[in-house]
Amino acid sequence: MKHTALANLYFKELTHEVIPFWEKYSIDKEYGGFFTCIDAEHNVFDTDKFVWLQARQVWMFATLYDGLEKKRSWLKMAQSGSDFLEKNGHDGSFNWFFSLRRDGQPLVVPYNIFSYTFACMAMGKMHRITGEEKYKTAAQLTLKKIIERSDQPKGEWDKSYPKKRQLKNFALPMILCNLYNEMEGLVGADEKEQRMLDCVNEIFHFFWNEERGVILENISPDGAFSDTFDGRLVNPGHGLEAMWFIMDLGVQLNRRDWIDRAMEMALSIVEKGWDEKHEGIFYFLDASGHPPQQLEWDQKLWWVHLEAMICFLKGYQLTGSKACWDWFEKIHQYTWSHFRDPKRGGEWFGYLNRSGEVFLHLKGGKWKGCFHVPRALYQLNDIFKKL
Repeated sequence: MKHTALANLYFKELTHEVIPFWEKYSIDKEYGGFFTCIDAEHNVFDTDKFVWLQARQVWMFATLYDGLEKKRSWLKMAQSGSDFLEKNGHDGSFNWFFSLRRDGQPLVVPYNIFSYTFACMAMGKMHRITGEEKYKTAAQLTLKKIIERSDQPKGEWDKSYPKKRQLKNFALPMILCNLYNEMEGLVGADEKEQRMLDCVNEIFHFFWNEERGVILENISPDGAFSDTFDGRLVNPGHGLEAMWFIMDLGVQLNRRDWIDRAMEMALSIVEKGWDEKHEGIFYFLDASGHPPQQLEWDQKLWWVHLEAMICFLKGYQLTGSKACWDWFEKIHQYTWSHFRDPKRGGEWFGYLNRSGEVFLHLKGGKWKGCFHVPRALYQLNDIFKKL
C-alpha cells in the first residue's frame, strides 16, 4: 500500500472504530472516570478502576484534542477522567493508588510507580490544553515523587530481601524517556536535557547487552549481567518501545547518533524476538536461551506489535533504512490481520496464543485500556502524513 493509503487506513481506524468504542462503552456516567474491563461483546464485566489506565485514557483524549482536532467531546472526556483522578486517584500528597473501587475508594496502595508516571503524563497534557495551574502543580509534584522513588521504585512495598541480589529494572528509565518528552514547559530546559541524557546513557551503556544483542529487563546496580531468571529476562516489546522514544529524543536534541544506534538496536531486538515458526513477536525470552519462567512467554500481545510498528516506521522515516521498512510491513500485516476484531470492530483484541488465535476474548481489562491501540494509530497516521 502507498503511504497515503496507509495514513488514511490508520486515521479511519482511529476515528471511526477505536475512539468511538471508548467513547461509547467506557464512560462511567454515575461516578466519573472510565471502565476498562470490557469483553468481546462490548459489555463491562468489572467496574474496578486502575489508576494508570485512567491516566492513560486522560492523556490519550487530551492528546487527540491537542494534536488532531479540537473536539469538545474529547476535551470533556479528558476532563471527566482528570476530575475523577484529582478527587480519588491519590492520597492527598500525590502518592497515586494502583486501583480503586468504581466509586473512587482506594483498593490497592501506591506501590506501583507507573501509576505516578502516567498520572504525571496526564496532568502535564491537561495543563498543556487548558493552561490551568492545578494540573501544572499536580504534574510537578508527582514528578518530584517519581524522582524520589527512582532508586527504589516500589518503595516500602518492595518484597525483596534488603541488600540481597539487588536489581535495577528497565521499565522505569524507558518510561522516563517518554515522560520527559511529555513535560514541555513543566521542567527547566537544562534539567530536561540532563534527565534525557541520563536515561539514554543508562539504556545504551547498561541495559543494552551487546554480547546477546538484546535489552535486559533487569541488571545489577553496577550494570553487570546477572545470570539469574530475572537477570536473563528479555521483553522485546519494551526494547522496541524504548527505541522509538529515543529516536524522538534524538530528533529533539539533534542527536543523529542516538537515532542510528536506536535503529540498529531495534533491528537486533526484533530478529531475536521474532517467532520464525508462527510469526509474531514473543512476549518474553531468556537472554541465554534457557526456558523462560513466565508461563505466558510465547503469547503474542497487542502492545508489543503496535510499539514495534511505530519503532520501525519511525526508523524508516528518520534514516530511510530498507530493513526498517521491511520489518514495518511484516509486522503491519501480522498485527492488522490478527488483533483487529473483524466481527464487531471497535477496540482490538490484546492477547493471542503462539499460533495467533485470540487467547482472551476481551477488549480491555486490568492491564489493557485506551492507550496502545489509539496511540499507535495516531502515531502511524502522523508519520505517514510526514512521509
